[in-house]
Amino acid sequence: MLPILIVIAYFAFLYAVSRWSGGGASNDTFFRAGRRAPWPMVAFGMIGASISGVSLISVPGWVASTGMSYLQMCAGFFVGYLVVAFVLLPVYYKLRLTSIYGYLAERFGTRTHKTGASFFILSKLTGAAARLYLACIVLDAFLGHTAWSFPVLVVAVLVMIWLYTRRSGIGAIVRTDALQTACMLIAAAGICWAACSQLNFSIADAWRTIVHSPANENGFSMSTVFVWDAASKQYFWRQFLSGMFITIVMTGLDQDMMQKNLTCSTLRDAQKDMCCYGLAFLPVNALFLGLGVLLYHYCAVSGIAAPERGDDLLPMLVSGGYLGAWVVVPFIIGIASAAFSSADSAITSLTTSTCVDLFGSDDDVAFRRRVHIMVVAAFFLCIMAFRAINSSNAIDAIYTMAGYTYGPLLGLFCFGIYTRKKIHDRWVPAVAIAAPVMCALLDYAAPRLWDYHFGYELLMLNGALTAAGLWLLRRRAD
Repeated sequence: MLPILIVIAYFAFLYAVSRWSGGGASNDTFFRAGRRAPWPMVAFGMIGASISGVSLISVPGWVASTGMSYLQMCAGFFVGYLVVAFVLLPVYYKLRLTSIYGYLAERFGTRTHKTGASFFILSKLTGAAARLYLACIVLDAFLGHTAWSFPVLVVAVLVMIWLYTRRSGIGAIVRTDALQTACMLIAAAGICWAACSQLNFSIADAWRTIVHSPANENGFSMSTVFVWDAASKQYFWRQFLSGMFITIVMTGLDQDMMQKNLTCSTLRDAQKDMCCYGLAFLPVNALFLGLGVLLYHYCAVSGIAAPERGDDLLPMLVSGGYLGAWVVVPFIIGIASAAFSSADSAITSLTTSTCVDLFGSDDDVAFRRRVHIMVVAAFFLCIMAFRAINSSNAIDAIYTMAGYTYGPLLGLFCFGIYTRKKIHDRWVPAVAIAAPVMCALLDYAAPRLWDYHFGYELLMLNGALTAAGLWLLRRRAD
């Protein structure tokens, strides 16, 4: 009963904040927040939207197999944020875009515009639904799992998100996401404090335990950050460059993340927002990884069998009462805030892209409301599909999926920004589909033919193949 009351109280607070934020029900407020959002609030809120419940659950469990090498990718993230701030944002602000895929229409034509938007819709719908699915699994376990409880929980969560986003859209989300980020970080800090309390650790003790953590099955300690073995999937340059390009596509070429930045009144404010947000990403993930080391250490000294899947570590310790009964409260709040902040902005951006990019409607309020409801329904269908195939998507799977769906966007934008070539617009959909298909074939063949296993660098290959295809279109036009 307590978890249910926590979720209801949390939603009521969010709903009150969204109503207080006002801004009316116009499409200008829903799509752009009137371009008056304060940049510090946008930057802070984007942390929660990026991290999501997947990170809160998955990242602590990663230290058992990959140590803290994820921070190599996070360092690449920051460089990627700089590229977004000083290369992409000036383009978007110059064109005064509502949807960033309007750039593709200006640069190439209608077919390219709709192709880019379609790849975003596919990627965001499946990726955001996967994140929400994992969070709902955890919430369902705490609320008392039954055969019918999961679909009821999913419907309840989606209806709650719809209620506080249906009027003001991004205008409300800028404020509610800032609140949810604060709740998530406080919850994470509370769980860390609970782990230290169970171990009777001071901050200095926790630091020493993290630094001197034992070696894992891959031969390096849980505190290992840098991996210089070129044969490893955790090799520094593979992780760093992958992180940089993942940020460029999953933030800079993502309507969800960029829609928040475009609510700032000036380009300079949006750039400050992006740089501050990028700086914050590294310490937040370091906190999650450090928590993972402490949780595994607690299992070792307490004789608790750690789960095989890292994703199960934190939920198991919380649900089993190992960290104290009170930890259920910050854990539920952390999962709910991470799930809501990721899903609400995704639903809003999908509504925006569908209206503006696919149907060319940015002033019909009634049509936007219908699309908003359809997007919520699509989320429900995707989540239930993941449930039907018993999928356990984690952050690694989401990044892998992004390599296929965001790769064509990377190629389209890079070709558009760094060349002045014209192309045959009508053939762009074929190129955008062919590139990920070729990547899938190479991913299958590489381990068998060359003993090479692709990691997240598949994204860069996908983008390069798309750009190469566009170049061939241009050469034929000559």
